[in-house]
Amino acid sequence: MLLSRQAIVTPLIICACILGVGLIQFSRLQKLINSKQFASLETLEKEIKSENIRLDFLEKIPSFGYDNFIADLVYLNFLQYFGDDEVRDKTGYSLSPEYFEVILERDPRFLAAYQSLSISTSLYAAMPERAIALSEKGLKSLSPSVPEKSYYVWRYKGIDELLFLGNAQAAQKSFATAANWASNFSDAESQLIANTSQRTAEFLSLNPNSKYAQISSWAIVLNNQVDQRSRKRAIAAIEALGGKVITTPEGNRKIIFPPKD
Repeated sequence: MLLSRQAIVTPLIICACILGVGLIQFSRLQKLINSKQFASLETLEKEIKSENIRLDFLEKIPSFGYDNFIADLVYLNFLQYFGDDEVRDKTGYSLSPEYFEVILERDPRFLAAYQSLSISTSLYAAMPERAIALSEKGLKSLSPSVPEKSYYVWRYKGIDELLFLGNAQAAQKSFATAANWASNFSDAESQLIANTSQRTAEFLSLNPNSKYAQISSWAIVLNNQVDQRSRKRAIAAIEALGGKVITTPEGNRKIIFPPKD
């Protein structure tokens, strides 16, 4: 009977500790946001170190079946961290991959996390190698149908490989796999992803330095509901490659490719 009680109480205590640590840190981060205009760089860096310690704790602590809960909690903390532009302008985004070490270790099928991983870690933190390594690890737990639309993870990985590492061969394989996984489904969105991914893979197989493939990849970034700074960077990159971004009368963005690849 005593062992039975311990088996029940111990996980509850640990989960309460996890929740407590999360709520305490949330409160601390909220205070930091409210006073960020007065915070010194030294204070901000101490907060970053404290958050890093918390993430390390959450990565190692037993979950007792609450992995998804931990992943969701840490993802909410990441959104708060990433969205605080004023503080990030001072400290940078180096903590981004640490959030996803926890999130994807706890829930590798958390599809939305992979898009945030690519943008925050490759585009902002300038650590595409970490983003790709985390994606590759997570992909071991995915299949074409689990979770739904998991082919997007291959596309994000291909974007990082092509745009931030310049590894056209790896990107070609990633886009080809995205096309293969998406082709298993008959809905319009999946078929669109299958076709566009296949075209990008073909561009890269014929020309590893393909401007069309790079513009297509930046177009994915542009259309992924990113923030204003990411949009500006994507548009600038497309224009530097000879493409143009125009807005249709309906308010949609349209990419005009250069006449020659």
